[in-house]
Amino acid sequence: MANRALEGIRVVELASFVAGPYAAKLLGHMGADVIKVEPPEGDLARRMGPFKGDNPHSEKSGLFFYLNAEKRGVTLDLRHSQGMALFRQLLKEADILIEDSSPELRRELGLGYDDLKAVNPRLVVTSITPFGLSGPYKDYKAYYLNTFHSGGEGYCTPGSLGWILYSERPPIKTAGFLGEHDVGVCAANATMGALHFAEANGVGQQVEVSKQEALANIIRYDLAVHNLGYNESRASRMFPIGGLIQCQNGFVMILPIERHMWDGVVDLMGDPEWLRDEKYDYDRIARSVMLTEEDVRRGMKDREDVNSFLQEWALEHTKEEIFHSLQERHCLCGMVFDAHDLVNSAQVQHRGYFVEIEHPVVGRVKMPGAPFKHSGTPWAVERPAPLLGQHNEDILLGQLGHSHEELVRWRQAGVI
Repeated sequence: MANRALEGIRVVELASFVAGPYAAKLLGHMGADVIKVEPPEGDLARRMGPFKGDNPHSEKSGLFFYLNAEKRGVTLDLRHSQGMALFRQLLKEADILIEDSSPELRRELGLGYDDLKAVNPRLVVTSITPFGLSGPYKDYKAYYLNTFHSGGEGYCTPGSLGWILYSERPPIKTAGFLGEHDVGVCAANATMGALHFAEANGVGQQVEVSKQEALANIIRYDLAVHNLGYNESRASRMFPIGGLIQCQNGFVMILPIERHMWDGVVDLMGDPEWLRDEKYDYDRIARSVMLTEEDVRRGMKDREDVNSFLQEWALEHTKEEIFHSLQERHCLCGMVFDAHDLVNSAQVQHRGYFVEIEHPVVGRVKMPGAPFKHSGTPWAVERPAPLLGQHNEDILLGQLGHSHEELVRWRQAGVI
């Protein structure tokens, strides 16, 4: 295999759950040697499902399996002086540390940037925290639900369909751990910039990633127009007509955001009789959506009627029929893919997006690959997520030069 983009770069990951491990995973698949440091009881994600065979087991977590492929794993108790000594020894040989320690642990163990740069001045330290390392919230702890809503996207969720069906429903977070993965992408991008500077100048730095600010980046456009006097909400985040529409075999997203697009929908529907009623005029409904929230509410009934007619028609057709027919008529439309659709997509299969990997406990599993391709430095997955402490001997003996006798003592003392 050709050299990968980050070959020769060593990353130490001291992080759990999703955001930090995902940032390190992104670097690992581009060739970095990622050493995941877990406490002896393991990463929190090991205890979270879904589990292979619906059998709760620390080595069968689908979440952990996905987030930690392409890493070597070592166990260290950093509250033990010998564990911290070994950790610092790892950092002397590292280019990057990705960590998400709590404020108390960071102070207790000496994981602040000034402490770490004394160990390795070239080290890039990426610290992921709920609200940043400064400000009145710097010492706050937070669960994923807290940090997601602190970024603002929850206020607009559910969107147009949710607003129509549940207009009184309070804000919700998006499904799964979408926000945590977005934080991981921000952390990886920022880390790469700092690494480039360190390679050029021989000096590391701290990369500070606030989950709140990374998640606020999701609604950056809404925040920009807020300063112009416009406040986006669940009611206003909608299109004049269309949206998520159910059909025979799933859903399509129909977005006729311009008059000629709606004309294409009308043509496909056979110019139905109900369109003769002027209250269903496209331009009239579009104007109501673009004005105030009161106007949105006033025009909601007519919009619901149009979507009801559209829904009734769509149930007679498949999503493939609707998608291709509307594309031919220059109307924005997309098929809603579930996981089964994606795995079996001819387009995705042709491009080799999914890759198979063999795990000693889970077995052979197909997992998502990279959303990009490098022509000269290919993305790859060469090892599965590590078993708990799988590479203790490889790293502590082979890399750091300690003896088997020391490992036995450290294991008995709970250091590893």
